[in-house]
Amino acid sequence: MSVNTINRQRKTYIQPDEIKSDIDFASKKLQQLHPNLYWYISKKDLDFKFDSLKSTIDKPLTPIQFYFKLQPVISQIKEGHLTLRIPDKKYSKKYLDKMKDTKGLFTRLDYYIENNRMFVEKNKDSLQSIKPGTEILSINDVPVDEDIIKYNQLISSDGYNTTFKPYFLKDVFFNFYTVEHGLLDSVQLKTKYKDEVKIVNLRRENKTGKDLTKDRLAKKRTSNKKINDYVFSSDSYNRNFKYLDQDSTIAYIKISSFSSTYSKQFYKESFKKIRNSKSEYLVIDIRNNYGGSLAEIHNLYTYIAAEPFTLIKPAKITSSTSPLKTNYFRKSSSIAYMLKTISYPGFFFAHLFSSYRGKDGNYYYKIKASKPTSPRSNSYKGNIFVLINGGSFSASSIIASKLKYDKRATLVGEETGGANDGTVAGFYSYQVLPHSKIDLPIGLVLVQPDIHFTNTLKGVIPDIEIKENLQDRIQKKDKVLDWVIDHIQSKRDSKKGFQ
Repeated sequence: MSVNTINRQRKTYIQPDEIKSDIDFASKKLQQLHPNLYWYISKKDLDFKFDSLKSTIDKPLTPIQFYFKLQPVISQIKEGHLTLRIPDKKYSKKYLDKMKDTKGLFTRLDYYIENNRMFVEKNKDSLQSIKPGTEILSINDVPVDEDIIKYNQLISSDGYNTTFKPYFLKDVFFNFYTVEHGLLDSVQLKTKYKDEVKIVNLRRENKTGKDLTKDRLAKKRTSNKKINDYVFSSDSYNRNFKYLDQDSTIAYIKISSFSSTYSKQFYKESFKKIRNSKSEYLVIDIRNNYGGSLAEIHNLYTYIAAEPFTLIKPAKITSSTSPLKTNYFRKSSSIAYMLKTISYPGFFFAHLFSSYRGKDGNYYYKIKASKPTSPRSNSYKGNIFVLINGGSFSASSIIASKLKYDKRATLVGEETGGANDGTVAGFYSYQVLPHSKIDLPIGLVLVQPDIHFTNTLKGVIPDIEIKENLQDRIQKKDKVLDWVIDHIQSKRDSKKGFQ
């Protein structure tokens, strides 16, 4: 489908009867495919919300207008992975190539959201001399709190968790804003720093020759960039290893995403260093890690488990054919479609033979992480601290929950954004609402850590709760990590006192 066709579809008004039909379609597909739809909401309440939404549809809507009505209902299912794909505007390759040579309008600042207020946490380019801690009051004369409230309704969190949304919203706020207003070349901000209110005009700027040279160098894939999984868009690494003291007794691993890319090599090298240095303590930092690969956290667990373990419970699906509903040919080019056609029999039988019916009558999908696993012969036996916060989601919550249950680590920080008792994700069935053409990806696999469930319907609760705030971030003060270091030092001091 061409860019122009997609963009015309985005602006085309859909009749009320067609919109109601799309709502019924979404409801039906969720009931058919989602393996735990009524985890946090009853069928009666969800049906009522869909029916109530239909009763409000009395005039034609564009897909984007419909999205802003339907997604708040989807978010009430309270499954963090379950969300409609917002029907954003498409751009030609020529235009996007041109945009690569410009600096972002909003991405040159880092943000912090609290109590429906937005603050600048970091000014990466010293843009307009905006100081960290500056509050953004309005964008093009529209109060920011209005957009925060509106966009907040679009975000799904797991269960009754309250920590996830502020972290995620700060990262996606301007995605929503751009969908509504397009890729702007300039914007007017009303800001407030201390008691001074100012008008700041931001403009999209072309990158300098120095910027473009820096980009070219950054894109070169060195061995270090591969193993630590360099992310060009944020000029950062998904994984880092270092020691927190001169004696190498406190090892520190920061994992920003379980991306899986070169992760096996990273953990192999990192734990070899830890063994060689005989580190007494290991800090694993998964704050602001939205998750990723289940295979990666399973592999990581083999390096830190003290005894044989099973990472997750058998992975539940709705039927033996659920794995075949993943839209295998979705958005394939002509060549890709031809290649997929050739390989489809392998895909079909691999998925079919991976599903089975349990003794309880439910259907399950074979996943390596659900099998009993032995730790590595030289797995780390020392003390482990795991740092978590509301940005620890999905796979991060799975491993945090398992470590806490196994009493293998001390969790420090804030309640995770992902649920303690698992989530629905794995692979997806990408449904398309017939009239609005909005994508509805539905997770097909119930993934739950192998623990006794808390049934709190919330995130993983830390053993030591420490909350950070904006001032901590501005001053680059890490209270969570500082607590761990001080705690280790106090234990050492205590041991010396008994000598």
